[in-house]
Amino acid sequence: MTTWITTCDTCKCDGWDAGDMAQTDGESLADLIETAATGSSVVKTRRVSCLMGCKKACNVAVQGHGKLNYTLGGFTPTTEAASAIVAYAMAHAASETGQVPYRDWPQEIKGHFVTRHPPLPTDE
Repeated sequence: MTTWITTCDTCKCDGWDAGDMAQTDGESLADLIETAATGSSVVKTRRVSCLMGCKKACNVAVQGHGKLNYTLGGFTPTTEAASAIVAYAMAHAASETGQVPYRDWPQEIKGHFVTRHPPLPTDE
């Protein structure tokens, strides 16, 4: 089953305005995540403008139908962070419930979890 990584493309980390401001930090992270996820058959990416987690920029949501879903934040847009986010999303996709054992979390995502959302109820 597909897992989606939704990246906030409007996130700006502290000090963003001291740089060239050509891209937001969220756009930079999204670029890196999209590159890291290239070729995956189980992880797809998309961008949204604002996940409303500004105090913990940069933010991503890891989501799958019928699974636990997570919001992660406080990333610096680096190749290492993007690779870890994609690796976690692949483990999420492989999990029947969306729960990934802590021992299987990439080191670079530990301490970045903001929220966990239960799956939506099925309409019966």
